[in-house]
Amino acid sequence: MCGTGAEQSIHSARVPLNQVKIQDEFWDYYIKLVREVVVPYQWDALNDRVSGAEPSGAVRNFKIAAGLEQGDFYGMVFQDSDIAKWLEAVAYLLESQPDPALEEIADGLIDIIEQAQHEDGYLNTYFTLKEPGQRWTNLAECHELYCAGHMIEAAVAYYRATGKRKLLDVVSRFADHIDSVFGTEPGKLAGYDGHQEIELALVKLYQVTGNERYLRLSRYFLDQRGQKPSFYQIQLDERGGKTHWPSGNEAIDLEYNQSHLPVREQETAIGHAVRLLYMLTGMADVAAETGDESLLAACRKLWDNIVSRQMYITGGVGSMPQGEAFSFDYDLPNDTVYAETCASIGLIFFAQRMLKLAPESQFADVMERALYNTVVGGMSRDGKHFFYVNPLEVDPKACGGANHKYDHVKPVRQEWFGCACCPPNVARLLASLGEYIYTVQGDTIYTHLYIGGEAALELGESKVTLKQASNYPWDGEIKLEVFPEQAGEKFTLAVRIPGWCKQASLLLNGSAYPLGDNTVVNGYARIEREWQSGDVLELRLEMPVLRMHSHPSVRANAGKVALQRGPLVYCLEQADNGPDLHEVVLPRDAELKAAKEEELLGGVVAISAEGLRLRDEEWSGGLYSPEPALGMKQATVKFIPYYAWANRGEGEMTVWVREQ
Repeated sequence: MCGTGAEQSIHSARVPLNQVKIQDEFWDYYIKLVREVVVPYQWDALNDRVSGAEPSGAVRNFKIAAGLEQGDFYGMVFQDSDIAKWLEAVAYLLESQPDPALEEIADGLIDIIEQAQHEDGYLNTYFTLKEPGQRWTNLAECHELYCAGHMIEAAVAYYRATGKRKLLDVVSRFADHIDSVFGTEPGKLAGYDGHQEIELALVKLYQVTGNERYLRLSRYFLDQRGQKPSFYQIQLDERGGKTHWPSGNEAIDLEYNQSHLPVREQETAIGHAVRLLYMLTGMADVAAETGDESLLAACRKLWDNIVSRQMYITGGVGSMPQGEAFSFDYDLPNDTVYAETCASIGLIFFAQRMLKLAPESQFADVMERALYNTVVGGMSRDGKHFFYVNPLEVDPKACGGANHKYDHVKPVRQEWFGCACCPPNVARLLASLGEYIYTVQGDTIYTHLYIGGEAALELGESKVTLKQASNYPWDGEIKLEVFPEQAGEKFTLAVRIPGWCKQASLLLNGSAYPLGDNTVVNGYARIEREWQSGDVLELRLEMPVLRMHSHPSVRANAGKVALQRGPLVYCLEQADNGPDLHEVVLPRDAELKAAKEEELLGGVVAISAEGLRLRDEEWSGGLYSPEPALGMKQATVKFIPYYAWANRGEGEMTVWVREQ
């Protein structure tokens, strides 16, 4: 599968967003929301114009650093990254559809960023304004390369969208400066950032500029990570033990930032979840560009550990609030879960890169799971409220109360955060959704996600236009119309058979097309033929309601069941079922009825069943009693898609329900 040459690229090329037009009943709402509400709202938030929300200071920091205003730095040490992610989201919107007014705002911001850059290329408002003279002295904690990486990603996206080089030139100068500072040569810092991000960003910069210096620098940061003695400990000693954060753990807890071992020797997902997933995305990118089999093998080992032992059914990852981190295999509590929205976005990044390397449906299945559940669920339907943490069980009485182990869990989405990484991350992912639907490798077009619209895909020297139509995720009937540039062109169209689908069928121009071992490879049905203009492929995926059970080692879910239909995980919410959801029991033989409710939460398929409830109102035994409860009573229960919860006010919610 992979080459061994030092610079042998083995991945599929990016599909430009202006060649993919999404027209989809489910996703049109969210993409329009990002364009018309989310991006303008976040611009207001970044400019401190949202009443009642935590101030950002991000735009003002750049204005002060540029000499346009007076004042002090405000916010977190990584505040610059919020600006970069917003700009990246804007770039994807502009690439998909021109918007002169939005582009003018972005150009004005880029002018300010350029003015804030130092003559030597350095760009960071925190160290410019708050700790001048302390550049690169605390790599473990202070996110300098992380902020640089996000600005590089924004610049690459903006150049691709508009052809304008100003921000690309800014980040190229910055990357050249970084290259002059870091390395194993005498006089350079043999270090790497505490929060991975620069690695994947430098690969993007290499791809758009062709400058191999940036690819080598990305590989250096990956190769250097985990070397002994610890670079972070060396810098901590040089600072006389001074730390940025009160805990001071980031410089000495090497597992937290995945610097405990060289990256190729790591086999278990551990530490801060977003950092690990950004690192793995960079590793997959470098493996793709260089043919490095050892990096790819390391990616596979950590992928397997994450998805088979440390991932929630919703695609959430990072179960532990301490350090926003992975904990240990099968430790997946539902009520104290962290599952940061950014971590699921990082999982999607990683899955997409693995798909480009190896088109196996397991990667697209996880990408789809995280996208339709945690990521969409991370934003309210009004586009102005967000989840940082994504619990699978909530009792509002516990949130913000005396038991501080629930302090991180919010029963409703928040307007903004002091650490506001998640909202712009959601915006940039949804704005770039067109990049995740298809890939092309050789003479094969792979369809990974079932999202309606039209795509013009380059296949060798010619083009193929695909028109996709479906009512996904509410039903599993997908129609693909094929229009090759040249009639009779021979190529393969590969369509994913999702892991949740046990029965699938194909029709080609109205006639049944066999699905057998020779047809389905790595989870994709491959149709190789000489395609004619207007050929129609119809994929039918049966979409029954599935009762999902956990591995026996997941203690939190013992004796419980969750419901899934298609890619969507379901939950009980107080708005439909009243309080005390812990009393609900779902009999194993209960009929599960799925029906579309057009007026509910924008139109969803809800699931109803005849369940049972404890008869707690008749309990008279005090706090404890040798007598059991008086039994159960019949109760109709309704499940809604998990992504849609908390859009109807504060209340209880649970994904996992006791099974009788």
